[in-house]
Amino acid sequence: MKTVLITGASSGIGAGLANSFAADGYHVIACGRDPSRLETLQQLSPNISVRLFDMTGRDASRQALADCHPDMVILCAGTCEYLDHGVVDADLIERVMRTNFLGPVNCLAALQTQLKPGSHVVLVSSMAHWLPFPRAEAYGASKAALSWFADSLRLDWEPKGIAVSVVSPGFVDTPLTRKNDFAMPAQVSVGQAVTAIRRGLAKGKKHIAFPGAFGLLLRLLSSLPAFMQRALLRRMVRP
Repeated sequence: MKTVLITGASSGIGAGLANSFAADGYHVIACGRDPSRLETLQQLSPNISVRLFDMTGRDASRQALADCHPDMVILCAGTCEYLDHGVVDADLIERVMRTNFLGPVNCLAALQTQLKPGSHVVLVSSMAHWLPFPRAEAYGASKAALSWFADSLRLDWEPKGIAVSVVSPGFVDTPLTRKNDFAMPAQVSVGQAVTAIRRGLAKGKKHIAFPGAFGLLLRLLSSLPAFMQRALLRRMVRP
């Protein structure tokens, strides 16, 4: 039985992926910080075991992830906080960076010696860093850092036979996005996100982005000259 380790499995995409892989006969190691949600998840399938820890802690991650030996690692946990009116909040930015970037780094540092040729590491980023959206300084920067890290790590791990993929979702209907106070175009369900991710992984894609039409639109906008991008994005700045 192959083993899939998933962080952020307490809810949203992580929980959806945990259920999907468990239903297909994988042993799923579901990781998160919410004991009640993880317990509920574990009760859904005998193929799911749980590990409770905060991945922003380096020592906690190393202790919790000892002796996992996963065939696939999906680092899915994330958070989002926005800056209002351009006021730089160092504590807010640190919180977001610790969860979205340093958390996955802590997990990989703990797991790297357990990975073997044929292993697959998947880091869940976001389309949000493709354009410099107002208020998204912290979130966009954290996901940009994660994507850059993954693309660089892929080159160093290819000789070891370890694959690295990046997932860039648009808006997915999760407890995190439900906190947003703005329109979210082309939003997809968790089920649709899980299907897109698993389909991309089955094809061995290095980069999985969905929904496709929305991603194409953002790519086109990101290819515009900088002055045109700024003109469009200024319309999103709140008074």
